[in-house]
Amino acid sequence: MRYAFVALAISLAAPGVATARADGAIAGLVNAQVETRAAPGGLAREVRALLAAKPGPFWMGYAVPANGKHTMCCWSGRDDVRGCGGCLLEGEKGEGSFNVERKDPLPLEAAPRLRVLMRGEAGQVSRIRTVSEDCGLDAGGLPFVWIDGVRPADSVAYLATLVGAGVEGGKPGKGREDAALAAIAHTDDPSADAALERFLDQAEPEHRRKKAAFWIGQARRARGLEVLSRLVRTDPSPRFREHVVFALTQSREPAAVDRIVEVARHDEDGHVRGQALFWLAQTASRRATPAIESALAHDPEVEVKKKAVFAVSQLPKDEGIPMLIRLARTHKSAEVRKQAMFWLGQSQDARALAFFEDVLKP
Repeated sequence: MRYAFVALAISLAAPGVATARADGAIAGLVNAQVETRAAPGGLAREVRALLAAKPGPFWMGYAVPANGKHTMCCWSGRDDVRGCGGCLLEGEKGEGSFNVERKDPLPLEAAPRLRVLMRGEAGQVSRIRTVSEDCGLDAGGLPFVWIDGVRPADSVAYLATLVGAGVEGGKPGKGREDAALAAIAHTDDPSADAALERFLDQAEPEHRRKKAAFWIGQARRARGLEVLSRLVRTDPSPRFREHVVFALTQSREPAAVDRIVEVARHDEDGHVRGQALFWLAQTASRRATPAIESALAHDPEVEVKKKAVFAVSQLPKDEGIPMLIRLARTHKSAEVRKQAMFWLGQSQDARALAFFEDVLKP
């Protein structure tokens, strides 16, 4: 889900560490042994050469245009780097990150860019990080190679080769694979759409399809909504369609809510319809209540009606509590009335207490 954090303004004032280059390519980088290289033969060739030349651990990075005004940084880092602390590239504290769309205007002369960072060791890329240019970086004293002039399409093509090729830690959908998909998704280049959509193919493992769907919803805006809308209507797997509904909740496109409403009303699988109702309630959209009421009145499956009652319990209390009381008093289904009373009991709301006192009067 989205995290509402303040946009960062990272500055650097630490003695004895690498200083920023005049063009700002590695501004905010500290505690690093910096080397700068070009990639005239393409990114993949340059990365292979670096991996072959450096057996020990090191970091390499480059910048590409960002898809949208995002701030990507870390929630823990150095005390001497302001904002949210910057990113510790080494150690457990450097693992966490967040992504929030910026509301403040960017400087007129600046186009949003992101830094793609890769940790190399023993001839392999073992870790990938993606951060905004205004995020401070602490390389933990390791060598850091900055690669100039990387073309966005080259970045997408190389990152795509890392998806499914020896996932970090052997955990499907985790580590390097997920990070590579995220970096692709946040790159402003048409090739990113094509790359992500290839990982949605039914021949791909389900965990990879789910991650690709998530990042398409998160970062690919109108094209992402188009792709997810098609998948949620046509994919044969109910379990995957359920995840696509979640991916739609990540979209910033207003029409994404309309797609979720359609699923809640028309998907052939009751469980998928129920999950769509749940996510509608979580969005606090004005479209949620009519869809939930429609399910309570017309859906043929009891389990869907039960999930609809749960969705009512997730609505803002001034809307949800009166609706639960009405369902508990008047709905024709005994199961719906039972579920409504259960969720009223869980609410700890004074109106629910008054309802039970009234019901239990001799």
